[in-house]
Amino acid sequence: MLKFTLLRAIFSKHFFYTTAMKFTTIAGITFMVFIFSGLAAGCGALTKKSKAKSKISYNYDVRPILSDKCFACHGPDKNKQEAGLRLDIEANAKAPLRETKGAYAIVPGKPEASELVKRITSADPSYQMPTPESHLGVLNEREIDILTRWIKQGAPYEKHWAFMAPQKAPLPDIRNKEWPRNEIDYFIAEKMEEHELQPNEAADKSMLLKRVSLDLTGLLPDLQMQEAFETDNSNTAYEKAVDRLLASPQFGEKMALHWLDISRYADSYGYQDDDIRTQWPYRDWVIHAFNNNMPYDQFITWQLAGDLLPNSGKEQLLATAFLRNHKITEEGGVIPEEYRVEYAIDKVKTFSKGILAMTAECAQCHDHKYDPISQKDYYQLFAFFNTSKEQGLEGLVNSGPAKTPVLTLTTDDTKSLLRFINPKDTARVNVSVMGELDTLRTTYILNRGVYDQHGAVVTAGALQAVMRFDTTRYPKNRLGLAQWTVSKQNPLTARVFVNQLWEQLFGKGIVKTVGDFGMQGNLPTHPELLDWLAVDFMEHGWNMKELIRKMVLSATYRQSSRIDPKAKEKDPDNVYYARSTRIRLPAESIRDAILGSSGLLNKTIGGPSVKPYQPKGLWEAATSGRGALTSYSQDSDSDLYRRGIYTFIKLTVPPPSMIIFDASNRDQCEVNRLTTNTPLQALIMMNDPTVLEASRVFAEKLSEKGTGMEQAIRIAFESILCRKPAAREMEILKKYYTDQLNVFNQKKKEVGKTLAVGEYPHRTDPAGNIKAAALMRVINMIYNMEETIVKV
Repeated sequence: MLKFTLLRAIFSKHFFYTTAMKFTTIAGITFMVFIFSGLAAGCGALTKKSKAKSKISYNYDVRPILSDKCFACHGPDKNKQEAGLRLDIEANAKAPLRETKGAYAIVPGKPEASELVKRITSADPSYQMPTPESHLGVLNEREIDILTRWIKQGAPYEKHWAFMAPQKAPLPDIRNKEWPRNEIDYFIAEKMEEHELQPNEAADKSMLLKRVSLDLTGLLPDLQMQEAFETDNSNTAYEKAVDRLLASPQFGEKMALHWLDISRYADSYGYQDDDIRTQWPYRDWVIHAFNNNMPYDQFITWQLAGDLLPNSGKEQLLATAFLRNHKITEEGGVIPEEYRVEYAIDKVKTFSKGILAMTAECAQCHDHKYDPISQKDYYQLFAFFNTSKEQGLEGLVNSGPAKTPVLTLTTDDTKSLLRFINPKDTARVNVSVMGELDTLRTTYILNRGVYDQHGAVVTAGALQAVMRFDTTRYPKNRLGLAQWTVSKQNPLTARVFVNQLWEQLFGKGIVKTVGDFGMQGNLPTHPELLDWLAVDFMEHGWNMKELIRKMVLSATYRQSSRIDPKAKEKDPDNVYYARSTRIRLPAESIRDAILGSSGLLNKTIGGPSVKPYQPKGLWEAATSGRGALTSYSQDSDSDLYRRGIYTFIKLTVPPPSMIIFDASNRDQCEVNRLTTNTPLQALIMMNDPTVLEASRVFAEKLSEKGTGMEQAIRIAFESILCRKPAAREMEILKKYYTDQLNVFNQKKKEVGKTLAVGEYPHRTDPAGNIKAAALMRVINMIYNMEETIVKV
């Protein structure tokens, strides 16, 4: 039982302050997760509701302590190992110590005989571990207790949690059996009960509809959808709304955003010349695949090896553009072999990070310092991509919008087999895809990762630490790699995708480090839930829509975002989901919400990328002066109002308004986006032509209909914020309207200038439309509210 003084220390401000300081290091992150996820388990005397652990887990209890306090000197980094002791390897940790005759760091079952326990409990600075000069700090009583009990229990090591096959555990026995709506909620409720937390009440209907509509389509619900949902008092009203949204063609566009970040989709090649490329049919295919609910195992297989499938056609070949979206040089002075190798390296990183959540790229130059991936393992994985027909440099400068191997799509293709492609006015389009050489290219381990420093020869093989690559089952090519990846025995693939979707919907992953399931990544906060969802996902045929449906129908998802002060004090980061988290919208959804609510949005799906409003001179200041993208040629008419997913992405100069709102610049695989708050974001919402034009067009439409001032403000408010305004809000907005009306009556020349924004045609003479100008200012203010760009 823990002493009262320890309990007081654990809950003191000093404890949380010092823990937060440790959060700034990788080891500290692991420790922080351990503290919050294991607090009740490690402090069994804390409360009657806590479930004290009788068995200590190496993965969840012990390793975080060793990583935080011991691995700096006795971990996987060979260059920093002291006394030849590695505590991360069982055989080494339990072997005789080299420098202390007759002693062992760990004696299973005998903590009193274990040098590790003796040293972490010693007060002698010359003997204690960690040493004072290491500045790692002494272990506290709780940590000492865990290590002591673990050794007493035999000091069993475990395979890394992410490399063990997920198991579908039985649903937890919880007290609040009225709250759960599906299996997810049982696992969430269990953790809440352990930490004496209560779930929030359900969000009100208006906020719930807005939330799920943004999550599933990236668009706000229109007024008709809001009214239909509000007036549907049946028990299945929400389920019906979810099903309609999942069936919407806009679902595929919203889902594709995340996958385009992973697949580093862009409309230019990058590097100095940064000329145009035509990979957009791949984007159309991704949208099509999500809308058609393609099983995830097929979705992955086609993208990794569609060209190698028996009887593969143009659609399967198009899917392999996934591997060709990387940056490509067109500079004449480069060494072709260097860049050919660089392209294969990019494929390894995209595959390992985006699909397996492993940092395999760390082993390009040397054995991985933390994960069981050797440099040989890395180049065996590299070998799968080393036999492509792709070249390091092709032809002359500006040699075309697609590079060998190329798939040519004709008008006949888009009218028959590939009707999901929107060619617009393009008769033929070329896409860079995959293709294999007739003979295998020899793959070498590259010393220090240098392209021409050949070491030992290796052949293709997947990451053995994750799962054995059985050559009797899998061919040694990309198709074999794809089959290995989507095998139900692979412990990573389903878990990783489930975690990515969870982050998209809940704001953070069950594993916070979405792109790193390795030793230095965070532990899952709800491991049993992650495993249950992963197994259930595979059991239901890798059905992506069904997985998403289960998540958004849960009581966990439906909670309000109201913050209870006591719950916040216990769980400030909402690790245990006792409320919904407020999440800033992705850049594309901010644009879409503005265009959609104003009535400007062009919902055409697919086709070539478009160039909306952008500050002048950006491209011209960052170009070599060659190629089709030397200067920015803004589009016009309805193309100005396409969804954010279709905005043209030039790698060297990404769309500025989107980058300010943390969109991926697409120059490499990204599995999640940072969320920042800067003054530039407020300036965008105040001054961007798209926002001003949307405000103007919305105001003119309302004025043309003869809608009264108060009713017009209500319609704008409900269209943008998806709820009815409070009396105080209406009072403020009406006063602001009156103030602006007075300003324009006094300065009539300002009316035309205010309304003269954007290319959308005016329906009346802007100079005389004083009421529209005043209403435009009001609508612009609503767009500037934080609630407009936040999912609550």
